[in-house]
Amino acid sequence: MSLDNNIIAHWKKSEFLLIGGSAGSFKLIFNIVKNFNSNLDKAVIIIHRKKNFFSEIEKLFAENSRISLKEIRDKEVIRKNTIYIAPANYHTLIEKNGSFGLDVSEAIWYSRPSIDVTFESAAEAFKGRCTAILLSGANQDGALGLLKLRDNGCLTIAQNPEEAEMPQMPFAAIEIKAAEYILNSEEIFGLLQK
Repeated sequence: MSLDNNIIAHWKKSEFLLIGGSAGSFKLIFNIVKNFNSNLDKAVIIIHRKKNFFSEIEKLFAENSRISLKEIRDKEVIRKNTIYIAPANYHTLIEKNGSFGLDVSEAIWYSRPSIDVTFESAAEAFKGRCTAILLSGANQDGALGLLKLRDNGCLTIAQNPEEAEMPQMPFAAIEIKAAEYILNSEEIFGLLQK
């Protein structure tokens, strides 16, 4: 599929970008972060973690990003030209006042942070001012959240399951018509460079 004018226009007017991914999505997220222009003028929120999973993900991303990158802190105000990474063992909520909330309630889809929790709270807070991308993963986390974002006027994209290392997550979103667009990784890169 080629990128039509509608998807490009919606992306350009978005103030926030949400990226959710699990198993098989790290390399793609890393390449997205590495290729962001320094004049992106959006806040980027990345949810990619598993319970009790520790890595030097922030350090690796920060060393390869042209944009300020940080781990999310509770009550922190969301700012443009910043990439935020959800911390391990907390659900990340987007508050209506434009700040983050961290929550330690039960894991969802065996994950904390859960992509669904972040996406669903963002749907209420951001309304149509957001683009959300759901990438490779081994369960259905993110599908219902992506649907709620779409229902609230946000641009919703799922990675093409045929090229995803773990197709279950994007496939679940496509099945319930949560993804307005299904893009391969090259098309995702192309869109985010616009």
